[in-house]
Amino acid sequence: MKPIELKEKGYQILVKELGQVDTIRFLQEIGWGFGDYTKERQLTLKSVTRAEFWRDIEEIRKEKSIIDE
Repeated sequence: MKPIELKEKGYQILVKELGQVDTIRFLQEIGWGFGDYTKERQLTLKSVTRAEFWRDIEEIRKEKSIIDE
């Protein structure tokens, strides 16, 4: 799924569940973020090893396969 498709689907789900007015209020409340995402991500992931990364990926895949069943 392309990023634009993901955003559109997410927006549709929000509107379906919250209605248009509350969707807008929710999006305003969460805002668009701040700071330098790239620097924060680098600092956060600096201590993560490749083995840990791939272990986490496998765990996510397992959880997803359970949900999809």
